[in-house]
Amino acid sequence: MKFVLGIGLLTDPSHAVPLAVEAEKTGFDALQVGDSLFYPKQSESKYPYYETDRSFLENIPFIEPVVLLAAMATATRRLVLYPSVLKLTSRHPILTAKHFSSLAVISNNRILLGAGITPWKEDLTYLGIPWEGRGRRMDECIAILRGLLTGEYFGFEGEFYRFGELKIKPVPTQPLPIIIGGHSEVALRRAARLGDGWTSAGSSWEDLQRMLKQLGELRREYGTTGKPFQIHAGAPDLNHVDTFRRLEEMGVTHGVASAWNVYETPPTLEAKLDAVRRFSGEVIAQYRR
Repeated sequence: MKFVLGIGLLTDPSHAVPLAVEAEKTGFDALQVGDSLFYPKQSESKYPYYETDRSFLENIPFIEPVVLLAAMATATRRLVLYPSVLKLTSRHPILTAKHFSSLAVISNNRILLGAGITPWKEDLTYLGIPWEGRGRRMDECIAILRGLLTGEYFGFEGEFYRFGELKIKPVPTQPLPIIIGGHSEVALRRAARLGDGWTSAGSSWEDLQRMLKQLGELRREYGTTGKPFQIHAGAPDLNHVDTFRRLEEMGVTHGVASAWNVYETPPTLEAKLDAVRRFSGEVIAQYRR
């Protein structure tokens, strides 16, 4: 199993690069960052992964993930970096292809693309993108990314995007893995049908087991069981080596660790660094013995 450090949306931007450096130093394999575009003053949308209203995000500074990942990539040499998840339908897929192609090139193929559909309606409508049809839009975005990242001429005629043949350079020397996020049946189907993997936003053991079983069934239905498939997930009782052994037995390939509670008032940088070191000694080192 690979170990992933999740730093969440509440991390002070100035802490991100030191945390990436420490994660690499202490044996983590990857690091994931969050994505948030803005905070609308009013919204009827509900956050589906945490039992609170969304006001905990109101005064949090968010760095665009592409910028944050670039900074982390230049400060590390081994660590794999990715957003979990990028609100893919909020961005034009040609620009996203250019951004993540560039990130993969400058990092020597150390970038994944965690991709999902935002739970906040305003992330689309305030950008002039209809909320309706967002799932089909997501599918087109994935197809366009895959086509453009070949480095060959690629054009597209779809329901939402239409453009003539073009190519982007440079492109990475290895395919960019696209890891699909979301807990709904539609999201799981998308991951099984189109993804190189699936990432969980956190769940109970029972829900995780159910979703992994459903993913397996869907991959058999779509005939994709023969292709490599990553599963990124954590669990409620994270900071124990047996937790990650259990996750591996369930089929998880990338165990996501929250070394501190990413939904609560963030600790100081030194407290976070200590938590990363402690997790490494108590979990990663024990696991790899």
